[in-house]
Amino acid sequence: MSIKKFLKEIVFTVLMVFVVSMVLNYIRQPEIHENIYDYTLKDINQETIDFSTYKEKPLVVHFWATWCPTCKLEASNIDEVSKTNNVVTIAVTSGSNSEIKTFLKEKNLNFKVINDKDGVLAQKFNISAFPTTLIYDTNGSLKFTEVGYTTTLGLKTRIQLAE
Repeated sequence: MSIKKFLKEIVFTVLMVFVVSMVLNYIRQPEIHENIYDYTLKDINQETIDFSTYKEKPLVVHFWATWCPTCKLEASNIDEVSKTNNVVTIAVTSGSNSEIKTFLKEKNLNFKVINDKDGVLAQKFNISAFPTTLIYDTNGSLKFTEVGYTTTLGLKTRIQLAE
């Protein structure tokens, strides 16, 4: 097989994976009726997070779980984006605050985490697949919903589009 043919096969395969991924994302996208800006919650450090204070800039709300293999792969992407953007994560059915803190420490992650110990918040937002990332624009409207793995570049691009 020639190099040119091999490269064509690789490009075709990557494009097919991308298309299938986008279709699956669309199909699994939750219907969200809740307004995140109505919530004031405590994070795992018992600090208050008032979502209404995040309205001036895009906001990333990331639902994940410590037991989710895809979430573990994506965690460093979320951490990177959280360094320069408004990011609040919600750990769903992932144990106690101390268990989540241990997980974050082991993985060297520093993003904000709300513990949704019983999955109540995920249920309210109709989240059934993990990870699910919601990106709100500067007007407080839900602009993007991503289900499954997303790259740092993909997240940053969507955040810029939400400005």
